[in-house]
Amino acid sequence: MKTLEFDFLKITVTDAVDIILVALIIYYIYNLIKNTLAVNLLLGMVIILAIHWIVDALHMSLLSGILNQFMSVGIIALIVIFQPEIRRFLLLIGKNTFLQQNKAWWGYLFGSKNIEQNNLIRIKPIIDACKSMKKSRTGALIVFVKFYDDQLFANSCELIDSKISKRLLESIFQKYSPLHDGAVVIAENKIKSASCILPLTDNDKLPPQFGLRHRAGIGVSETTDAVAVIISEETGEIAYAKQGRVRMNVSFGELEKLLNKDF
Repeated sequence: MKTLEFDFLKITVTDAVDIILVALIIYYIYNLIKNTLAVNLLLGMVIILAIHWIVDALHMSLLSGILNQFMSVGIIALIVIFQPEIRRFLLLIGKNTFLQQNKAWWGYLFGSKNIEQNNLIRIKPIIDACKSMKKSRTGALIVFVKFYDDQLFANSCELIDSKISKRLLESIFQKYSPLHDGAVVIAENKIKSASCILPLTDNDKLPPQFGLRHRAGIGVSETTDAVAVIISEETGEIAYAKQGRVRMNVSFGELEKLLNKDF
């Protein structure tokens, strides 16, 4: 086996392949958890691990013993904390989308410009519907998820599973529609469900003018990797909720960029 020899290390071809494979796995995991609350959880665990090393180096026996007990159940803690991300990963494998059907992933990996253009085409009916509903001051809550969770949405929603269209979105949120209360969930380039009841945020520092739509949009962005577009029935103003934070008075240009970036 050929090796590359340096003064302090030797790298074989097998080592190089091993490093590349690990780098690809790390890169894919990063794309799986980016823009989600899992990033903050992972950062917290890294901080605890760093504190453990410092405490152990300083021979602080009591604190070191407590942290050792915590670290001894680290694998179990990882499984519990990252259960949603592990579930998404297994879903990707089970649906055979990781290597074959997920063309968007390959396009992103190899830098295809067509993916971004196609994404803008898919977003256009949503932007057009938002323009119409803003003009008519029709209240709306549209939630975008990367992975549709049947357990989270199926029990409280009406299944639609339809192609995204401007007219369908407008008809769902029309005042006298039986589905206008609740949220529309979009995933896998489809309107998956409508009239969804979502968990409300517990944040008590929100402005008093925020109604149930805003609180539900913020709430779902706190507990999942979803983002939410909220149209106020009173003002027609568009808000964008992500990771528990909300951006107010979003223009259509900004909305297009945000959706194209996040999905």
